[in-house]
Amino acid sequence: MPVRLGLATPTALLTGTGRGAQMGILITSAEVLEDSRNVDTILLDKTGTVTRGELAVSAVNSVSQWSKDQVLDFAAAVEDYSEHPIARAIADASSQRFQVARFESAPGGGVKAYVADGMQSRSVVVGREQWLAKNGIRLSETDREALEHARADGFTTILVAVDGNLAGLIDLQDTIKDESAGAIAQLKELGLRPVLLTGDHSAVARSVAEQVGIAPEDVISDVTPDGKVQAVTDLQKQGRVVAMVGDGVNDAPALTQADLGIAMGSGTDAAMQASDITVVRSELTAIPTAIKLSQKTLGTIKSNLFWAFAYNVVAIPVAALGFLNPMIAGGAMAFSSVFVVLNSLRLKRFGR
Repeated sequence: MPVRLGLATPTALLTGTGRGAQMGILITSAEVLEDSRNVDTILLDKTGTVTRGELAVSAVNSVSQWSKDQVLDFAAAVEDYSEHPIARAIADASSQRFQVARFESAPGGGVKAYVADGMQSRSVVVGREQWLAKNGIRLSETDREALEHARADGFTTILVAVDGNLAGLIDLQDTIKDESAGAIAQLKELGLRPVLLTGDHSAVARSVAEQVGIAPEDVISDVTPDGKVQAVTDLQKQGRVVAMVGDGVNDAPALTQADLGIAMGSGTDAAMQASDITVVRSELTAIPTAIKLSQKTLGTIKSNLFWAFAYNVVAIPVAALGFLNPMIAGGAMAFSSVFVVLNSLRLKRFGR
């Protein structure tokens, strides 16, 4: 029996994780398999997970004496110092660069700096509405109407203030991955509750959720990086077993907090190090596949253990009482070890 018990778990684990690696799914440990079996809620970060994360500037609107080009150039000069996808999209949209001093960044909020404009130094603040308010910049009713109109159209809108006053709005648009709707439907078939998690405004989040089949009540928007951790914690307090899917530095704390952390391979090293499963392919359909593989591997381990115990519970007493030929008993014992290996090797056909 010790031989079979010694083979039951490692053979299934090695075969399952090996098959996962072939499919671009990296599983870190055996504990992950048990966690995947109990998951009932899966939090999906929007940018880079449900959407492509390839933001591009679609429109620039000036709301002051500054021209559209000036609004974009000022914003690009400051955002050039940030690695956030939104910052990169804005920086790439302008070829003009100014000298920048006293750069500051707030995770999930925005950036600010002093930009050299000829002989003058302009204070430029770029980011969300809350970030501008924190820096003493208030929006007029007209400004708010323009902002809400852009968000209603599904744009991610970034505000740009110069010298303490709103100068303009920059609209960015991301595209939803082709496979997102199908992947979310598969997650539902597995009995999981998909929840969209994003720092974007609720109108943008609802627009994306509607297109991929996530219920409006399962959208958590306007969250900061700390808010993502809180969202995971809140669901856990409700008795939910939570899986978190993300790809950015801002997602790493939430991936760690979740019962099961899943990182997209196209994301940052921090996200992958904080995760339990890494999906090398940046396709959302790999998420339900990873969960199915984890559950299948765990099921194989349990069946191996069952048959290893079942054989001994039945065969040893029968042999001891003299009702079983020792030769047959020895052959059956040897075959049971072979059975455990063959049963584990069935995992190599997973997904084919």
